[in-house]
Amino acid sequence: MNQEQKEQALKRCNAICKNTLMETLDIEFVAIGENFLIASMPVTSKVHQPDGVLHGGASVALAESVGSAASMMFLDVEKVFVRGIEISANHVRSISEGLVYAKATYLHKGRTTQLWEIRITNENQELISLVKLTTIALPKK
Repeated sequence: MNQEQKEQALKRCNAICKNTLMETLDIEFVAIGENFLIASMPVTSKVHQPDGVLHGGASVALAESVGSAASMMFLDVEKVFVRGIEISANHVRSISEGLVYAKATYLHKGRTTQLWEIRITNENQELISLVKLTTIALPKK
């Protein structure tokens, strides 16, 4: 994938977020490579739990968003649509402000199921959450 193709892929990812949860959470796709996709999300009061730190549910929403979008980028979406079928998260560090980055990397790229590791880190690349996501590619009818 050359630089122009990468930029076009990121534009497509960001364009499909309009009027969705991803737009509500200010998720932005920022980098793509041969086997990964990265999105960022600002940590503000909009994504806090009541005690002022990043809500685990917002982290999981970020993770599923980037993992599902990555599946869409690396599969033939003319023939299939992608759904998340299982997700698990371990939250290991709290954060109250700044940006978090979610990097989805393939662990398994099957024709039907895909397994993603999504590492959510802060701006200092410290691990915030580690997420595992399984997606499924279903044929379009």
